[in-house]
Amino acid sequence: MKKNFHTVRGYQLLEQKKKTLTPAMEDYLEMIYRSSLKDGYIRISTLSALLNVRAPSTTKMVQKLTALDLLHYKKYGIIFLTESGKEIGKFLLERHNTVETFLKFLGVGENLLVETELIEHNISLHTLQLLDIFNQFLKENPYVKEQFEQFKKMQTIKNTTDSRTPNWKSPGIKDSKKD
Repeated sequence: MKKNFHTVRGYQLLEQKKKTLTPAMEDYLEMIYRSSLKDGYIRISTLSALLNVRAPSTTKMVQKLTALDLLHYKKYGIIFLTESGKEIGKFLLERHNTVETFLKFLGVGENLLVETELIEHNISLHTLQLLDIFNQFLKENPYVKEQFEQFKKMQTIKNTTDSRTPNWKSPGIKDSKKD
């Protein structure tokens, strides 16, 4: 069987054809779900502030999500999730938490939120399920994490003394996302 390879953008476009929510829509829905867990609703102004976007942009996105039957948008900027909005929002938050937990295990620190956001919109359901299983495995077997930390320390020492070991830097690109 011949495999058709694509660029990353090509895979993203293929995946986007399968679903109606864009990454931006997912971010809004996830934040609405996360915030509405406490009060049951969120206001446009609060959502704008949480996502660092302007209120008119937030209103447009909320209208799009309302048209998809994921939200109820009331006058004066009050937003409620529909049942399907709650279901998708819950999935998106769980996806975020699964990726974030895995990256924490790896030792991603300073740019944890950025790395999580970049990965969560491009991960397949199957890979996400495997990450969740792996996170559970690590939780139930903490000695594995300790062994990994020791291994990382040894690799760091080895990498500083062994010129044959790759240093994993992109040629010509500054590493501004150093952890």
